Parts: sequence; C-alpha cells; structure tokens
Amino acid sequence: MTRQPWVAARAEELLGSSVVATAPIAGGDVSTATKLRLSDGTTAIVKTLPHSPEHFFETEAAGLAWLAATTDAGGVHVPEVLAVDPECLILRWVEPGKNGVEAAASFGRALAVTHAAGAPSYGAEADGFIGRLPLPNRTAPTWAEFYAVRRVLPYLKLARDRGAITDGQAAVVEALVGRLTDLLPEEPPARLHGDLWNGNVLWGQDGHVWVIDPAAYAGHREVDLAMLAMFGLPHLPRVLEAYDEATPLADGWEDRIGLHQVFPLLVHACLFGGGYGARAAETAARYL
Repeated sequence: MTRQPWVAARAEELLGSSVVATAPIAGGDVSTATKLRLSDGTTAIVKTLPHSPEHFFETEAAGLAWLAATTDAGGVHVPEVLAVDPECLILRWVEPGKNGVEAAASFGRALAVTHAAGAPSYGAEADGFIGRLPLPNRTAPTWAEFYAVRRVLPYLKLARDRGAITDGQAAVVEALVGRLTDLLPEEPPARLHGDLWNGNVLWGQDGHVWVIDPAAYAGHREVDLAMLAMFGLPHLPRVLEAYDEATPLADGWEDRIGLHQVFPLLVHACLFGGGYGARAAETAARYL
C-alpha cells in the first residue's frame, strides 16, 4: 500500500495513531473508500465524500451503532466505528472471505434477532439518507401509512421530476398506494438495516456475515428481505429459511416481496434512471 497524505493526516488526527500506508478500494457508489494500515497494527477503512450533506457520516455511524446494539444478543455483525466527523467515517476493516451455506444460515438467524429488537414506532428520531438521497423518517402510526408517505410517494415525485418515470407509469404506482392498507399486514416495527442489498452484505473471512452502509430505521421486516431478493444474494434461500425458522414470517410474505421492492426500485430510478421507473410500475401493477 502507498500513503495518501490527506486521508492519512485526517485519520491520524481522529485516531491518534500513525498511518503506515493507504490504498484505494474500488466499488463504492457514493463515498470514496480507502484502506488504512496503522502503526498500532489496526487495519481500517475510511470513507470520504466531498461536499457531503450535513450529518451524512454521523447518520451512518448512528445507524451502525443501532444495529450493533443487537450483536451480543445474536444479531447481525456490524463493523466497529473507530471515528466519525462531518468529513469522514472510519471503520475497523473486515477481511472478506468466501460465502457459504452455514454462514448464510447464521446470517438469517442473526437478521431475525436484529429485526426483533424493534423500536417504539415506524420511522426514526431523525431523517437519514439512502445513497445520496434524503430519507424521510418522521414517524407514522401504521406501516401502510409510513410506506406510502415516507417511502413510495417522495421518491415517486422525485423520479417524475427527474424524468425517470412516465406519467402513465407513475399513475400505476399511485394506484398501488391507495391499496396499501389492504395489502400490507401490520406487525410491530422491526429494526431495519434499510438498504440491505447484496452490495451491503460482506462475507467475512472469520465466517460471519457483516452488514455495512445502512439506511437504518424502524419498519416492516419484509422490506429488508425484499431488498436482499432484489439483486440476489448467495445462498438466499438458506438465509430466508433460517430466518423463518427463527422468527416465522406472516402468511403470504413471499407474495409481498415485489410490493416491498417498489420503494427501492423508485430510489434506483431517482439515482440511476434507466429502466427502474418502468420496473417499479410493472411491479406495482401486479398488486392492482
């Protein structure tokens, strides 16, 4: 590894330990990631984002801590936050390993524990972020209302404003919103990762499955499961089987996977355009 001066200096200031070497990490869609090797033997990752929104990294750190509070009870594994400030977030490095069936089953059980830790109400104390987009989290009394007014409708409007969904496609999604009360079963609020797609699941060399980059809030647990299914995950059937064994899912949950994918599809339409707006409308139409 070489040494990147600005990143190294910031890390040294926050951690109080010399940085021996740094190396860029490819693959981040939002932040720039850099691997650090410190003089005390610690390996870490620092995430930076020029002109990041206010509280961007602090919100991510708070979400990681909220999820990590369940780990000792058997919940998901989350990288340790070593330091955070408005300009960067530094996490303890997790050495990647191979995916496996046993780790997948453990992950399913751990996710069930984290979800079951719950929260007082749907939403969160403060708004957050999903990718670079704001994530409204003001509480609502029911999941159907929260999913409609905090998840689907804000991103439907933004997708229309950005030309990422046609008026006809948007009308289909709006029609679905009117049916959410009938389609979504009520459950106690679950402690969600909130952006649990394959890219935010890390198979560790230690045999554990780690989750990163949360958009954490309290919501319906089927949202995290729907996100896992949206882009695929190694051994996903075993993850879901183990989850259901640990905390049985409500009847018909598999039929609602697409219903809970409408929100992340709209987010992707806002961020990336492409065919995500059409895909959101096609998915919504299955429930009309």
